[in-house]
Amino acid sequence: MSTWLTIAALSGFLSVAIGAFGAHGLEGRVSPQAMEWLATGLRYQMLHVAGLLAVALLAARAPAVSLTVAGCGFLAGTLIFSGLLYAMALTGQRWLGMVVPIGGLSFLVGWAALGWYALRALR
Repeated sequence: MSTWLTIAALSGFLSVAIGAFGAHGLEGRVSPQAMEWLATGLRYQMLHVAGLLAVALLAARAPAVSLTVAGCGFLAGTLIFSGLLYAMALTGQRWLGMVVPIGGLSFLVGWAALGWYALRALR
């Protein structure tokens, strides 16, 4: 549990810090499109903090490979999806957007693995 809980806490901390930086350091300095990319990355990162917290709590009760896959999916999705949106917002490099869907796929793998865990736990 401590690893996933630590990752969730760090990700939550970073999402608040990045949000504050965006609101106070980037407003008016980057395009409205860049601010939208930042906001989307932050929204998905914070939503997946909740997923990581669920993984941490469930793993403390009954560790399972599916929970590890879920946590890895949420972490990879955050790094790829949100991270690349942040990079796009800061650099304006639109080509990074071609890689962003891989992060979305990672999120889907995480949710599917968490769903699989839930189905197995209900048996």
